[in-house]
Amino acid sequence: MAGDLRTLASILEIASELERMADYAKGIATVAVMIGDELLIKPLVDIPRMAVKACDMLHRALEAFLRQDVAAARAIPKEDEEVDELYARIYRDLTHFIMSDPKTTDQATRLTWVAHNLERVADRVGNICERVVFSITGHGEELDTPPAR
Repeated sequence: MAGDLRTLASILEIASELERMADYAKGIATVAVMIGDELLIKPLVDIPRMAVKACDMLHRALEAFLRQDVAAARAIPKEDEEVDELYARIYRDLTHFIMSDPKTTDQATRLTWVAHNLERVADRVGNICERVVFSITGHGEELDTPPAR
């Protein structure tokens, strides 16, 4: 019965994390509408990479829950470092655009918001993984990611 209760509690926590991720997705969609048909200040390369990585991590975290795979749940949060590095690069690039040409401030700020939301999605995947481990083992573990460089 304890395992069933852990599973139920984990499902509720995971649902909460997914709801928050949906809020981030709504924010990203809002930015897309705001930017609309504007010419982009630079080609989007790293933001799509972040999106693909964060979505892949989420998919695998949910698979780990379904398959009761503790090893996968413990491994996935370590990949957040890649997302963090992409976010730092995007932030630096967009800050450079703003400093070089203040007319880019609005779009650069909006794109930074998108990158921030994607970075937060990857962080929340780590929370899901912690719930997966708890659900299976009955022990809460903080699945730290390596520090950003």
